[in-house]
Amino acid sequence: MKTKTVGSDKYGVAILGSGNIGTDLMIKILRHAKHLSMLALVGIDPTSDGLARAARLGVTAISSGVMGLVEHPLFADVKIVFDATSAAAHAKHDAVLRPRGVRLVDLTPAAIGPYVVPVVNLDDHIDAPNVNLVTCGGQATIPIVRAVADVTPVFYGEIVASIASKSAGPGTRANIDEFTETTSRAIVTVGAARHGKAIIILNPAEPPLIMRDTVYCLVEGGADRRAIEASVVGMVERVRAYVPGYRLKQPVQFDAFSGARPGEATPSGPRMKVSVFLEVEGAAHYLPSYAGNLDIMTSAALATAERLARVERVG
Repeated sequence: MKTKTVGSDKYGVAILGSGNIGTDLMIKILRHAKHLSMLALVGIDPTSDGLARAARLGVTAISSGVMGLVEHPLFADVKIVFDATSAAAHAKHDAVLRPRGVRLVDLTPAAIGPYVVPVVNLDDHIDAPNVNLVTCGGQATIPIVRAVADVTPVFYGEIVASIASKSAGPGTRANIDEFTETTSRAIVTVGAARHGKAIIILNPAEPPLIMRDTVYCLVEGGADRRAIEASVVGMVERVRAYVPGYRLKQPVQFDAFSGARPGEATPSGPRMKVSVFLEVEGAAHYLPSYAGNLDIMTSAALATAERLARVERVG
């Protein structure tokens, strides 16, 4: 088994989960990280492709789970652990790692730590020992809800995430219920909508389609359309800085809406529906380009850890 040491100028990191997400994140760190040193990929299946690939790339491969990581000599150099397993497993991992002084970046919907979307609120939680990256749909759409809310109050925010069925592995499928609950809550707590709802669609189309996301925001009828559009376009560019395949599918749409807003028995005034259509193409580091849902999670994880490490070094 190979052991890799970390240089004094970089943060040592390990990844729990040797499936698609963990393996893609490992490759991103090896190729693009400026402040991180990829020390170990940890799984529970010694025959997994991810662990085999880690060994070929010179990264320590551990097949005995989180305790195997803790008991390994390189654990002394690990400062950040990414958890790319499941919501249920993350509670155990948090209980093992946090008391040992390791910071966690959680890619599951467990939400033990605060919800974080890098371009929206990472600096608000820069000292948190455990940060949660919501969901793939949340990373793609919550920045847009927040962009609208930065201009005018959002009474209701609804997101629909459509992903290729082939890009939804066992971990994603096991977390489907948590996806809708976690994303809905984060639309409110991070996106600043007063009410939120999330829907996920697994699209079985062949050939597989890239991730597509639709964001609906209900706002006051007299809200400034130009300001909303400018805020959305600006936010898209900020996300594109770490997710190059993230883009608007078409211009922002505005429609008059005469129904009652959530909590109202009858309409109390004119409303406007803001519709934003997005697509996310993956970088194809390890996964197919249609798996933008996984790529945006690993890209957000890398951006988050890079920021945490940079702030720690400066501080």
